[in-house]
Amino acid sequence: MKLTVIPERCSGCKICELVCAFHHYQVNNPKKASLRVMVLYPHPVVRLPVVCQQCKDPKCASNCPVNCIHYQDGLVTIDQDECVTCHNCVLSCPFGAIFTHDDFDVPFKCDLCQGDPQCVKACPKQAIQYVPKHIIGQTQRMRHVLNYANMRQVEYVEAGEKKVLRYVQAPIPNRGNPQTGD
Repeated sequence: MKLTVIPERCSGCKICELVCAFHHYQVNNPKKASLRVMVLYPHPVVRLPVVCQQCKDPKCASNCPVNCIHYQDGLVTIDQDECVTCHNCVLSCPFGAIFTHDDFDVPFKCDLCQGDPQCVKACPKQAIQYVPKHIIGQTQRMRHVLNYANMRQVEYVEAGEKKVLRYVQAPIPNRGNPQTGD
């Protein structure tokens, strides 16, 4: 299982940050969360939860001078007792998913809540999901196929009723309006 993010669904509410901080440290402080929702604006507005990818060959571990970061059973962990707080892991994480806080001596990161990620349960838009690894990439594959086929929607009939399934992330090139000749 792996955490994945669907940025199009994220509203930027940051409930996931609050739930994470409360679950791990019993505080209402999003700066103590093991994930961050990055919001960029004014246009286009982008809201993206940044979560640890639990890399199989983690850069953070490769750059740790005391080898206190380990990958085991699909989880990257930091050994708090061995860490010398050099913060090489924070700097080397390509996703920016290792964090520091003045209250803690050692950097911290997502531990998947021991296999039951609370951020997933709390996200009102289901922007953060905990899915089997083989499903990762399915959205990108579908988007690629839809873009290739220039599809935005599919019409179908269900129980005798005509319905339309819309694919919101499949932009179609401007081909002109066939009714007006543009």
